[in-house]
Amino acid sequence: MLQQYDERNADLRYWVNGALRHRDEPGLSPFDSVVQGGDAVWEGLRLYDGGIYGLQEHLDRLRRSALSLAFEGIPADADIIAALRATLAANGMRDGAHVRLTLTRGVKVTSGMDPRLNRSGCTLIVLAEFKAPVYDTSGLTLVTSSVRRPSPDVLDPRIHHNNLLNSILAKIEANVAGADDAMMLDARGFVAETNATHLFAVTGGELLTPRAVACPEGITRDTVLRISPVPVHVRDIAQVEMYTADEVFCTGTMGEIAGVVTIDGRPIGDGKVGPVTRRIAELYRTHARENATKI
Repeated sequence: MLQQYDERNADLRYWVNGALRHRDEPGLSPFDSVVQGGDAVWEGLRLYDGGIYGLQEHLDRLRRSALSLAFEGIPADADIIAALRATLAANGMRDGAHVRLTLTRGVKVTSGMDPRLNRSGCTLIVLAEFKAPVYDTSGLTLVTSSVRRPSPDVLDPRIHHNNLLNSILAKIEANVAGADDAMMLDARGFVAETNATHLFAVTGGELLTPRAVACPEGITRDTVLRISPVPVHVRDIAQVEMYTADEVFCTGTMGEIAGVVTIDGRPIGDGKVGPVTRRIAELYRTHARENATKI
């Protein structure tokens, strides 16, 4: 299992709409929309030496997602940042922490799907944990899932929503197969992403990554596109191109940059994390630390 419990989180405090609570203290109403139907949006943030990398980009995506779902009473960026500051301070966190920022449609007056039942504005949840990048630096194994990523006509991936059943079903398949994660295809059969991260392939000294058609426009993905030391091409990628790539790696806030050494039992390149992957991982860590927004 890629993630493990960290004893430093035994007494952490989390934020719900202005109140800091112990991790064992309930703080979310059963009438909240995230409980009723996964009706919420979220962002994953990483803390580097008192700063959060890509903070404004994450807040912008959170707001776009909330507006796309017609949320009302969306808190201002300044209020969200204040909640982040309070939560990190309460937990004595300055580095090596991951934050799950969730914004729900809010509490309903009675159970039901209709957003008109929401009359009290959004619920803001800030959950910060001591958590190093979760992936093994020796390389990940993937299997292709039978579960497909939906296209924008089903559920637009630009909405960074909390209904993660599509990903969870793929992760279950990976678990059963004994792999670390699942590679997911789009409805046309092209590579989309994994159940949790974006994918890149290194082929012939160049970098390839799928178009953001059936995957979100990731903050870490965008950073790699900008800092890559080799040419980058964004296009449809066939499954076989991943099998035959020189290197494959995945990207995400929780795991940063992690090499992939096997897909569907096929070794990628020489079966080890490659030099381009290691170089980009190093560049990303330096870039994130140097450009984190102090809070």
